[in-house]
Amino acid sequence: MSTTNDVVVTGLGATTPLGGDVTTTWQALVAGRSGVRKLEADWVDRYELPVRIAAQLVVEPTEVIPRVEARRMDRCEQVALVAAKQAWADAGLDGEQPQVEPERLGVVIGTGIGGAMTLLQQDDLLETQGIRKISPLTVPMLMPNGPAAFVSLALNAQGGAHAPVSACASGAEALAWAWRMLRAGEVDVVVAGGAEACISALPLAGFAQARTMSTRNDEPEKASRPFDAERDGFVLGEGAGVMVLERAEFARARGARVYGRLAGAGTSADAYHITGLQPEGKGAARAIAAALRTAELDPKEVGHVNAHATSTPVGDVAEAAAIRLAIGDHPVVTAPKSALGHLLGAAGAVEAIATLLAVHDGVVPPTLNLEHQDPQVRLDVAAGTARRTELSAAVNDSFGFGGHNVALAFTSA
Repeated sequence: MSTTNDVVVTGLGATTPLGGDVTTTWQALVAGRSGVRKLEADWVDRYELPVRIAAQLVVEPTEVIPRVEARRMDRCEQVALVAAKQAWADAGLDGEQPQVEPERLGVVIGTGIGGAMTLLQQDDLLETQGIRKISPLTVPMLMPNGPAAFVSLALNAQGGAHAPVSACASGAEALAWAWRMLRAGEVDVVVAGGAEACISALPLAGFAQARTMSTRNDEPEKASRPFDAERDGFVLGEGAGVMVLERAEFARARGARVYGRLAGAGTSADAYHITGLQPEGKGAARAIAAALRTAELDPKEVGHVNAHATSTPVGDVAEAAAIRLAIGDHPVVTAPKSALGHLLGAAGAVEAIATLLAVHDGVVPPTLNLEHQDPQVRLDVAAGTARRTELSAAVNDSFGFGGHNVALAFTSA
């Protein structure tokens, strides 16, 4: 493999329904714990929502960000900043002396929905109390590029701040975008990932009306069941995941610790349906094949696939077909949304971190609640307990409403 344009991962950050950082999230994921809980908010009863469960953060952003600063940001922006600062520190870049020139530092933070909480809250104020109660910060709090903007401000990143918005593929597309920036030599370091925080009545109602969500309200921890024959939809979650990516030569020169390589990335569009994955998985398979091609990997070298697997009846089968078509049935597959819930625009980034750590640590986290695997899912899915296995290469799949497909190939350092 060529090492001239290698992209390496030197820092990781996350805040999720399983933990307030990468270490606690990863440990909980490997241990098979669930972050799905019953919603206690009063609006659940007020609107008579059919879905009464979600995967909420275990550490509030305001426990990390000063309250005065936090009030100027939407919750989505808050979680992005929390994860980005963790990743920045983990990469050893938070010292007094800057190790990367601001003009050579980029930011790419994707989100599927952005500042939905601000939009809804400010609209309520406008309707009930009038324009004088509207915050002058409403627009920067609700705009989808807000998470990327706040991270770039915090890190003085002047090499570009980008905000892919491709539904549930946004976080993964942000990493693919960062990979391309580094391969092109535009910058030396990119802080990239995804953020989402929109657990509220309207998004839950919309997804519920679309019949894409699980209604196992009496068994929250068993609700998300990817690849299981009895699956009935996803569980909404919130959080953020961020990686620090660097040109390998730059990381080597500064003596950075390296987790592994983002070796390749592939994207495609189904052009099939606004919400449904192409049933035979052809579009998704093209993205996976592109990731392997750019990584110069043979499908036989891929030992693990971190599946998007949302627990919807049609989507899981289509993805299984895509994996078999592009890679085969030999990799060990897992579906983290069974534990994390669906983090929407943050899902691809948080699960990319899990994919990289699986290669780094040689362990595949279990898929929870897989009691009777759908016979149409002809894959080797790690269920019940973690699978210890030596890995040199793994793929992360992410798909989003609108037909967006992204695949990322990670290899060991």
